[in-house]
Amino acid sequence: MSLRLAIYGFGEIGRTLARVALERGHEVVGAVDVNPDLIGKDVGELLGSGKLGVRVTDNPEEGLKGCEVVLHATSSYVPRIYDQLVTAIKLGKSVVSTCETLSYPYYRYPVLARRIDELAKSYGVTVIGTGINPGFLLDTLAATISASLPLVKRITARRSLDAAKRRTAFRKKIGVGLDPSEFSKGLSSGRYTGHVGYAESVYLIAEAAGLTLTKVEEGQEGVVAEEKISGEGVTVEKGKIKGMKGFGIGYVNGVEKIRVEFYAVVGAPEYEEIIAEGTDYTITWKSNGTPGDLGTASIIVSVAEKVETMPYGLMTMADLLPFRIGLR
Repeated sequence: MSLRLAIYGFGEIGRTLARVALERGHEVVGAVDVNPDLIGKDVGELLGSGKLGVRVTDNPEEGLKGCEVVLHATSSYVPRIYDQLVTAIKLGKSVVSTCETLSYPYYRYPVLARRIDELAKSYGVTVIGTGINPGFLLDTLAATISASLPLVKRITARRSLDAAKRRTAFRKKIGVGLDPSEFSKGLSSGRYTGHVGYAESVYLIAEAAGLTLTKVEEGQEGVVAEEKISGEGVTVEKGKIKGMKGFGIGYVNGVEKIRVEFYAVVGAPEYEEIIAEGTDYTITWKSNGTPGDLGTASIIVSVAEKVETMPYGLMTMADLLPFRIGLR
């Protein structure tokens, strides 16, 4: 069934969402962005596919009025998108968002999460945050693979990607080419975000198991080039940051139960690996890598196609799983 979709945030990810939606046979009936270089321009022309007769606006009420579901891609942090979500909800629109911290907002923003949930229920709509990571590779997929184990002792989910193959904005947020001290300070101040969502992935797995974690740790740091490195048109000098690595760990009474690891480094191998250790046997799954932007857009559109069947309120990907895993 074809959906009428609006894209809230028409940057690189938003345009990728629009392309995937159109390829899947849906209509893009609205687009919202605050960038003055985009306002008033035809969505189709911005996508390079000819006029669609839909123009980008900075007025959410105008841009969202004709849609059934909003595909949202503006920020990684719930406080920054809260008012945007409220606007969409009050217009009676369900929202599927790329916001990483919305994938499990009860960890960092429990008060805002409850407000979103209550408001969405009162207006009869669904709100969910998802994407390739967090949202799928290091959490939902890990839980799915673990479902075939009678009892699970520990889950490790790992993703590695070649940062040279990613968009410029991504390389910037992970500090590629910077002095190590500058990147370290930037991570501490929030100027550089690195990857957002380690703890969210940990909590999504725990939620899929009905497991109460007693402690969650997360951290990330830059990876320094030991020699000059080049790849995909990107060159990093010796001693500069060539990417970053990070982790999230979930514990129960001091015992590690869930570990997620993320590596985004120029020249790194591309793969995802999930190891589910059971009491009877262990499963190891490994891929040859997933393109992040297209993967995120595919997950967002796939979830949007099911949103009408979901309960009202604030949902997580763990809520959509048809089973509970035996992580104890």
